[in-house]
Amino acid sequence: MEPGVSALDRYVLKQSPKRNPSVCFLATASGDADAYIARFYAAFEKLPCRPAHVELFRRTPDLEKVLLAQDVIYVGGGNTKSMLAVWREWGIPALLRRAWRAGTVLAGVSAGAICWFEFGVTDSWGDRLAGLPCLGLLAGTCCPHYDGEAERRPALRKLVAEGAVPSALALDDGAAAHFVERKLIRIVCSRPGAGAYRVRRGGARAVESALEVQRLPSRRKARG
Repeated sequence: MEPGVSALDRYVLKQSPKRNPSVCFLATASGDADAYIARFYAAFEKLPCRPAHVELFRRTPDLEKVLLAQDVIYVGGGNTKSMLAVWREWGIPALLRRAWRAGTVLAGVSAGAICWFEFGVTDSWGDRLAGLPCLGLLAGTCCPHYDGEAERRPALRKLVAEGAVPSALALDDGAAAHFVERKLIRIVCSRPGAGAYRVRRGGARAVESALEVQRLPSRRKARG
């Protein structure tokens, strides 16, 4: 989540048919960090929605009841590998798949962006970026922070060229990919110059091509 009221967060809410959708934040990748959860409320309480969150590191509610009642599920960033391991223990991947099939909007940032794909590029362990098998709702690989971290571009190209991960969607900070079902319908961004790229294997190397990105209008006023 970006500072203040983000155009990307507003865009996520607009994908729900509800005028005042319920939005549930999963901060599992950060270990349910209090400061991160507070940032979520600081942002979304200013928007036309009903924000809530679910914690897995304190007393946990009935996850099926809570998650399947949401209009939007928003996943935060952090350690993707640890998040997925905790989710598996709680049966959350199956619940998210059910929510997705029922029409719930699924969204997220960083770990919360890559988790929906077959593979994500992550720094969750070790001293270098690596490919991580994820939930597999969407085909291929996703790599966030493409312009925000210097090692991202060369690492992704190496992983794709070696066949360690399938073809990838790479997103600069401030860019978001919008899928309906499993089809990519558009890429939007909240800041000038934020891009998105398709990275495919071509022989023994990776081939990168830029994708069209639509700039979202900024709007300073929000509810509250």
